[in-house]
Amino acid sequence: MTQQITFYDTTLRDGEQTIGVNFSIEDKVAIATALEAYGVSAIEAGFPAASQKDFDAVVKIAQTITQAKVVGLARLVRSDIDQAIQAHAWQNAQQFIYLSQRRRCIGTTSCT
Repeated sequence: MTQQITFYDTTLRDGEQTIGVNFSIEDKVAIATALEAYGVSAIEAGFPAASQKDFDAVVKIAQTITQAKVVGLARLVRSDIDQAIQAHAWQNAQQFIYLSQRRRCIGTTSCT
């Protein structure tokens, strides 16, 4: 049996959570292109529902990348998943669920 190593890169999304880091869309496309050339299997391009800039960056990356899978981060909320689909990251939307009570209650009328 042949073993294969795959790389899932979060630089474009997690990298911007570093203080002082703010990639332009052009920066993100250039980084994604380099990651693909390096052989990365999947690129988490951003969180399309977070902002118009993130959405636009994911769209541009999805239009540029041909080999790696382009992934959009989405909360387990229909509108986030819809945004990932619209940003052409529908093949691989990475969903997450908030675990803290405070975050789960944001935007709800009742929470126990």
